[in-house]
Amino acid sequence: MADIITALGLIAEPFNFVCLIFGVGVGIMFGAMPGLSVNMGLALLLPLAFAFKGMAGILMLLGIYCGAIYGGSISAILLKTPGTPASVATTLDGYPMAVELRQPGRALGLSTTASAFGGIFSTICLIICAPLLAKISLQFSKPEYFALAVFGLSIITSVSSGNVLKGIMGGIIGLFLATVGIDAMSGAIRFTLDTTYLLGGVSFIPILIGVFALAQMLQSVEDCWQKSQLKQHVTIHKVLPSMADLKRCFVTMLRSSAIGTFIGCIPGTGGDIASFVSYDQAKRWSKHSENFGHGEPEGVAAPEAGNNAVSGGAFIPVLTLGIPGDGATAIMMGALMVQGLQPGPLLFIEKAPDVYAIFIGLLLANIIMACMGYSLIRLFVKLTNVPNEILLPIIMLMTFVGTYSYGNSMTDVYVMVASGFIGYFLNKLKFSMSAIIIGIILGGMAEQNFVGSLIMSDGNPAIFFTRPICLFFLAAAAISLLAPFFMKKKS
Repeated sequence: MADIITALGLIAEPFNFVCLIFGVGVGIMFGAMPGLSVNMGLALLLPLAFAFKGMAGILMLLGIYCGAIYGGSISAILLKTPGTPASVATTLDGYPMAVELRQPGRALGLSTTASAFGGIFSTICLIICAPLLAKISLQFSKPEYFALAVFGLSIITSVSSGNVLKGIMGGIIGLFLATVGIDAMSGAIRFTLDTTYLLGGVSFIPILIGVFALAQMLQSVEDCWQKSQLKQHVTIHKVLPSMADLKRCFVTMLRSSAIGTFIGCIPGTGGDIASFVSYDQAKRWSKHSENFGHGEPEGVAAPEAGNNAVSGGAFIPVLTLGIPGDGATAIMMGALMVQGLQPGPLLFIEKAPDVYAIFIGLLLANIIMACMGYSLIRLFVKLTNVPNEILLPIIMLMTFVGTYSYGNSMTDVYVMVASGFIGYFLNKLKFSMSAIIIGIILGGMAEQNFVGSLIMSDGNPAIFFTRPICLFFLAAAAISLLAPFFMKKKS
């Protein structure tokens, strides 16, 4: 009890609390701007965190981490331009609700509620279940990671509701792009076109910005040219979600939060995987599955609860084992070590007040994020009332600046532009951009862990069917892949 009181005292120090609020605000801004990812926000402000003594810098980074994951949903909903990879799935129903149904306030309100729910849920799990979940994640080795990647790839059939075959083709395109570069297992150089730029693989962020932001902007330019885009003034009648929406989405938020927390505690995964898996499961369990892709409330709540729940789950292996759950927590782990907090089991004994301060800081960061989200929703929605003559050049500038700032490379910009034009024409052909992104994200993970598993078993593929967790994910992947075809036959 004394440790908790000490932790509350650390949080209550005015400078520390202001740093937490500042971090959440900056995080939302970074998340909402395409190209400025969670990791980039943490990396850019890491030197500032080092300048602060004690808990202030860590609380600021916690605020950035939570705020940036939520912030990605703002541009995803209003502009169909995911601010972060974790918000890609949010565009599938968030943008149609905001534009086609003309309910941007409802979409942002649901997103804010689900984000806060997922973040608070995962923080409570972190506090209560950290040792148990850490034990489960310890059982994951290469076969389990491969099976998890296969399961992630199987949800392509769900996010490609318009045309499953084209969705699978899009996933194959993503898988091919994931093979470019130096093979991590054998060292072989593949499909680099004799350029040093591709040795490290196809850069993911420029492609993401291109196929979502630039391709959407090109479509908007075409709509303006054809005068087919409806001019509308969006008004917000209420900010908080209705009781009907909350009842409809509560079970979905609870399920997605559990999924996000579990995926977050597995090292090497992240919010992008959690959001797609959460969206897939929400669609499969929903009584309104036919509405997904057309502004379904559960389709907005599920990915946001899932990707924000990763924040607490990802800290489980960091604090208990000293293993970062994703890139953002790797940066956080470095900040903890610089401040004299060595992650691992002894941290709970030697630095108990600081651990509790991190727990309370995560909890407060999600509450502050919700307060900022609700209070600024009306400001966010004004983006939809900005004339296209003003808005489109701003988006174009953001895509170019965000892409260049990611790696300070003009080649990244060229890749983004090429991806944008290709994405524009693929959209015309009804291909799923989400399927391509899933293929890129999970392709490398699947390949490396497949080869590593075969090395572990001396080439015996039976290793994938003799491990319970691995078998569970492979069975779930088979069901996920075959379900759409059986549903078509029944209909």
